[in-house]
Amino acid sequence: MQNKRNTGGSKALRVLAVIIGALMTLVGMLSASGDMDKILEGIGVGGGLLSFAKTMEKLPVWNNTTLALVGLLLIGGVLNGIDVKKRDSAALNSKLIRRPVQRLYLVFLAPTFAAFCLGFLYPFVKGIFLSFCRFKTTSKWTWVGFDNYVSAFNDPSFLHAFWYTAIFAVTSLILINVLSFAVAYALTRGIRGTNIFRTVFFMPNLIGGIVLGYIWSMIFNGILIKYSTSVVLESKYGFWGLIILMCWQQIGYMMIIYIAGLQSVPEDMLEAARIDGATRWQTLWKVTIPNMMSSFTICIFLTLTNGFKLFDQNLALTAGRPFLQQPDGSVIKTTEMLALNIYNAFYSSSGNNRGTAQAKAVLFFILVAAIGLIQLRSTRKKEVQQ
Repeated sequence: MQNKRNTGGSKALRVLAVIIGALMTLVGMLSASGDMDKILEGIGVGGGLLSFAKTMEKLPVWNNTTLALVGLLLIGGVLNGIDVKKRDSAALNSKLIRRPVQRLYLVFLAPTFAAFCLGFLYPFVKGIFLSFCRFKTTSKWTWVGFDNYVSAFNDPSFLHAFWYTAIFAVTSLILINVLSFAVAYALTRGIRGTNIFRTVFFMPNLIGGIVLGYIWSMIFNGILIKYSTSVVLESKYGFWGLIILMCWQQIGYMMIIYIAGLQSVPEDMLEAARIDGATRWQTLWKVTIPNMMSSFTICIFLTLTNGFKLFDQNLALTAGRPFLQQPDGSVIKTTEMLALNIYNAFYSSSGNNRGTAQAKAVLFFILVAAIGLIQLRSTRKKEVQQ
């Protein structure tokens, strides 16, 4: 009976410790960001809690960050079965000596986890929350529900950017993977200077997108000026300019992945195919490609998501130009992709539609995540287990 009581008391203490740790983490994160009093006012809480929130926000940021970190340590310690009861010092010391890393790993893990929560998880959750609000700054918002999402779907520029991005992503997906696989296949045929070619093809991937955009803008305009036009005067030149830029930057990177896949194909299977009289084309389609489907999974995923997320190259090469005037007076940027559309909506001169831009960003995340997961699921089914 006494053991049951002790066990029940221990569980209660652990639950209480988890609750306290969660509250410390939440208070520390919200106080560090300066949003706790705004949230309490928004849900109608006042009095002592509101005064406490304002007092916490006046403290230095590192104090609130430390509070959140201590809360995370407390939660981690409880969830990992650290007993809060006093133990025999000799037994405790012996365990610490035998397994010091296992005992202290939370000390090393907690700062990284806290940085992840403060730098990624909290902004992500707050971004989703702000997509349901009207705001100019993140500390001053008004709840509007799904109005921002309705405005996003009724925005013709957003719908145009979506279809333009979809066409661009599919086109770049096909061209990049076909050309990179062809280059990888050629460079694994034992030709001279293979290492030099690999380096040359890979180097464009090391250059930033903004720099590439301006470089290719000068190249395209230098050619098109002879025909009295420019890459920003006709949308077809802007589209194919972005395709060429994307291919030039990404082919070398995907080539490295395909080379690794080609070199991982079992040599005995290739030898068996040759003995059976298979041609090089039959060997490629029946043996090589099925055995390197994992490489195709990675490359297709990267090119597809990169195509949808393209921003800096789009900004530097065309900035969405040329413009198309609508009958209602609105303007559609004909070469504007989704990421650039969200950026322009958020940082527009008026700044009144930032909630709509945030809703677009949430929809953008859902779209890219869903497409990526569907593609991974479909291609992984075709992978051959070696």
